Amino acid sequence: MAELRKNPFKQAIREGRPQIGLWSQLIHPLVLDILKESGFDWIVLDMEHGQNEIQDVMVQQMAMTGGTAEAVVRPAWNDMVVLKRILDTGAQTVLVPMIEDAEAAADAVSFCRYPPQGQRGVASGMRANRFGRIKGYHAKANEEICVLVQVETRKAFENIDAIAAVEGVDGVFIGPSDLSAGLGHLGNPAHPEVQEAIATAVERCKAAGKPAGILTADNAAAERYLGLGYTFVAVGGDTNVLIGAADALAAKFLKIVGR
Repeated sequence: MAELRKNPFKQAIREGRPQIGLWSQLIHPLVLDILKESGFDWIVLDMEHGQNEIQDVMVQQMAMTGGTAEAVVRPAWNDMVVLKRILDTGAQTVLVPMIEDAEAAADAVSFCRYPPQGQRGVASGMRANRFGRIKGYHAKANEEICVLVQVETRKAFENIDAIAAVEGVDGVFIGPSDLSAGLGHLGNPAHPEVQEAIATAVERCKAAGKPAGILTADNAAAERYLGLGYTFVAVGGDTNVLIGAADALAAKFLKIVGR
């Protein structure tokens, strides 16, 4: 008989154990098949800025089976129908973008929980319950679902204490690019005002008893954020890893041949 899979990422961030992640936007399952053995703790399958659809993230999760990383699916919006469909594919962790207040955070939690704790739609046979093979799935599923919410606007930053205090929010993710724009520093997350907000945010999350996460492709910044107390940190993306390695390799040999 199939058993409900435990969510190691949810347990780790609850215990304050640092989790190192990567962003994935390249869509193809072979990319995830390659990345799953790199040692990352979590990999974001991006439906907001990536071109993924429901069937894409389902197949990518299949490709990740047996790897080290938890699939974290980011929908394009805080949408009940989309979140229901993501969870039905078997995803146990979601990263909900553009959460600006406690009400929106509570909605995100509700969309991901079966009644009476929430309003997730009920299906009897889907990949999440191994097509009906996991007995008692609906009674146990809420325990393993991890809801991460993104704080990435000025309004959201002002409301971060209330957002983090929402029951069922498992972690708060700071979106540095949109937060930079919201604070008037578009394209400059290194600006002192943005960095001050990033440092303040993690302290406010800690005060609410919630782990905080963030993304950066800057290794020095990633180390700094871990030092500040960020628990789940994405340290790059599949696109910039590919670009960096390919550009460096090409440059090396073009130099050898005088170009």
